[in-house]
Amino acid sequence: MHLTLELPHRRRSDLLLPLLALGLLLAWDASELDLLLIRLYGAADGFAWREHWFTSGLLHQGGRVLAWGLAGLLLLNALRPLWPEQNRAERWWWLAMTLFCVLLIPLLKRGSATSCPWDLAEFGGVARYVSHWHVGLGDGGPGHCFPSGHASSAFAFLGGFFALRRAYPGWARAWLVGVVLVGTLFGWAQMARGAHYASHTMWTAWICWFSCALGVGWLKR
Repeated sequence: MHLTLELPHRRRSDLLLPLLALGLLLAWDASELDLLLIRLYGAADGFAWREHWFTSGLLHQGGRVLAWGLAGLLLLNALRPLWPEQNRAERWWWLAMTLFCVLLIPLLKRGSATSCPWDLAEFGGVARYVSHWHVGLGDGGPGHCFPSGHASSAFAFLGGFFALRRAYPGWARAWLVGVVLVGTLFGWAQMARGAHYASHTMWTAWICWFSCALGVGWLKR
């Protein structure tokens, strides 16, 4: 009886957090803080950090390698449990949700008319700033820059929190903190390079978290 009462309560909590975060995201977009932050890194001749070894090499290219390594780890875990107290459904759900998020973000980017900060005229490009909320309204640039694809190299793994929390609640919390920290670092690197606004990273995190919060309803315990 305790379990049947606990699960609906947990489902409500899972969905309440992203709904509250959505309000904060909307407030951020209305504040135009994206432009304020990106101007800290960009100038008329572009972005000094764009090709820097730390942002472009270590955090961008290195981040991709890390993501592929983690994906391989999840596949291995699905086939041969690395966390033995996880059940089969949890392991395969974790892998499936990660792949779903990895595919979803680039799909959304493909349909976006929003250009990257380095495409803006004030940073040496040709585009003008247009909020990504103006769906279908071009900014004069190449578009396809919202949300942040590179941030999904970390945030796509948020499903680990849901997949681990039954059997390993401590590991689940540690995994969540680690993913958020790495995703934030990746997002900062892309902002410093001029590849994305801060909100692009926030939306990637929100989309991945909300997808997992919805998808956990299909996870059979």
